[in-house]
Parts: sequence; structure tokens; C-alpha cells
Amino acid sequence: MDEFAGKLAAVTGGGSGMGRELVRQLAVHGCSVAACDWNAGAVADTAAKARATAPDGVRVSSHVCDVSDEGQVQRFRDELLREHAADHVDLVFSNAGIGGGASFLESSREEWERTFAVNWWGTYYCARTFLPLLIASGDGVLVNTSSVNGFWASLGPHMPNSAYATAKFAIKGFTEALIEDLRTNAPQVRVALVMPGHVGTDIIANTRRAHGMPEPENTSAERIETAFREKGLTSAAAATIILDGVRSGSWRILVGHDAKVLDAVVRARPEAAYDYAKLAMAAAKTAVEDRASSWFDAIRSLFPS
Repeated sequence: MDEFAGKLAAVTGGGSGMGRELVRQLAVHGCSVAACDWNAGAVADTAAKARATAPDGVRVSSHVCDVSDEGQVQRFRDELLREHAADHVDLVFSNAGIGGGASFLESSREEWERTFAVNWWGTYYCARTFLPLLIASGDGVLVNTSSVNGFWASLGPHMPNSAYATAKFAIKGFTEALIEDLRTNAPQVRVALVMPGHVGTDIIANTRRAHGMPEPENTSAERIETAFREKGLTSAAAATIILDGVRSGSWRILVGHDAKVLDAVVRARPEAAYDYAKLAMAAAKTAVEDRASSWFDAIRSLFPS
């Protein structure tokens, strides 16, 4: 897929962050988009802003959907087909995700399973629901968002990230397994795996709301959220990397310098992945530690258990 013009894409988690930028940039490139999010106001705002900068003839629609519910994903599909008068979809970006469930031992079961459901089951349900439409396109691309926590299941010393990492590992394995499955059984569709490092999104605030947590009561927590957004790679830059990777035919798209370095270090020395002193030494000549610090601090503040 060299160009996006004239195509139709579905984007989950389109209300903010990378999802919002994917919608906006796809539309600028002449691709019609159906964006969904559990936050109706946020995804409607995304669609309105994308329409404002899109060429004539590009349609951008917004839909309310909790991707952890298969019925809602199927409803999103039906609304998409109706509103875009389509019988196929060319691109599906399974981008929706939340944090939480840091500890399998200490976090509540409800929080752990909610986090896992949004991240993993959301990706699975989107694949089940949209693959027939991607096959019908004759040149479809399924883009699944994992994370650096899909190959490194921690946030550092005393900072487990159990539910999120488990889901992101599942997404990575599922996506890689689909490479040969699609090549054998549906060669008109290919799959791409996205693994972002620290991207400055609103995932902390969105995670808090998704789990029904109260708003921050102190300026320290607010400063951490602000620092997380400001210190990471911008959502716009991340979306550009993703779309460039899809256009180039890559199946493995690392987003951010920190993701590239951490990937290289873990692959080169897997036995040192959870020996943080050795891991830090291996990455000493990079900015990984500095770029990751705001991520670590933010998650620690949100899920202190």
C-alpha cells in the first residue's frame, strides 16, 4: 500500500494520542476514516478536526465503542459500513489501550482484567470482526499496537506492569503468528506490529477515567501527567512513523529512539532484561534512561501498588 488516498480505514482509540493523530494524518492523505473511542466527545472532536484539514471527498466519522466488548466492536463495524456506504475496509488500526493492573498479586482482579480486556481482547475482537472486510478489499492491512512492554515486561525496579505487559506480549505473539497465517490463507491481507516507546499521550488520564479513578488531588500528580505528555515523542511524530512503516511494507514498526535501543539491548542480552544494572550499562550511551524516567514516575504515581 504505497498511498492512502481513496482508502477507508478504521481506527480504535481515536479520541486522543496516537489514535487521534492517525485519524488526522490519514484524512490529510486522502483516506476516509471511521474512528472509535469509548469517550464520545473526544472522538467526535477528533473527527471534526480531521474533516477540517481533509481534502474534498474524504469522509471522517466518529463512533462510540468499548473495544473490550465484542458486540460493540461489531456495532462499530456495522455503523462504519453504513455511514461510508462501503462493503470493505482497507486498513484497521487496533490502537486502543489503557494501563492498570500493575501487580497480579496486589492489584484488584477487576482492574487487572479490565486492563487486559481493553488491550488484548480489543485487539482480538477487531481482528475477528474486520478481517473479512480486509480480505474483501483485496489489499488490506491490519495494524496492531503492542508496546516496548510487549518484549520487556517491566517498568524497572519495583515497578511491575503485569496486566499491560501480558496483553502487549499477547498482541505481539498474535500479530507475528498472523504473518504466515495470512500469507497462507489470505494473501491479500498483511499485518503490521507497532511497538511504541514513550509517546506523550493522555494514557495516564485516560487510564484513570477508564478505571473510574478520581481526578488528581495534588499538583504533584498533575505535574507528572504533564511531564509524561511533554517529555515523550509527540503523538504526531509517532503517527507519522507508523504510517510511514505501513506504506513501506514493514511488519515490525518500532516507534521512538528509546524503543529501538531497548529492543536492541533486550534482544542482544535477554538474560539481562530484568537485571536493571546490567540493562542500564548496556544502554549507557543512549538516552533511554532519561526518556523512560517520566513513564516510570507516571505509572508509579497512578498505580502505587
